[in-house]
Amino acid sequence: MEYSVKASSSSKKSASIQIKQSKINFGITPEFADTIPNPAKLFLGSFSSCILKNVERFSGFMNFEYSKAEILVKAIRLEKPPRIDKINYELKIYSTDTNLNVELLKKNIEKFGTIFNTVQLSCSIDGDVKLIYE
Repeated sequence: MEYSVKASSSSKKSASIQIKQSKINFGITPEFADTIPNPAKLFLGSFSSCILKNVERFSGFMNFEYSKAEILVKAIRLEKPPRIDKINYELKIYSTDTNLNVELLKKNIEKFGTIFNTVQLSCSIDGDVKLIYE
């Protein structure tokens, strides 16, 4: 399987990524720091998306129902060399399903997530999955 995206930027302005029918703007200058995401936030967004996609995927495999899932991701950035050193996530699954095996879900997310596994090779990841009964 191969992936591709197209991105472009304008000097001293902003940039965007074209992915299928979606366009995602991102900042490349300090003027946009408070209004649109920077590359590091897009990176964390990709990480978050991977986990949420796998919640949906494993709801079918593990036979559980959920109404929604929310994830909060935080990262620690080192200065020299500049890189993400540690990621922490908290995933909340809202469900009435009392048979949902949260530990197995977490294990599957961390074992089969493409972005998760790629990121895990370069920084530490610590996460928590919580079931919120509705």
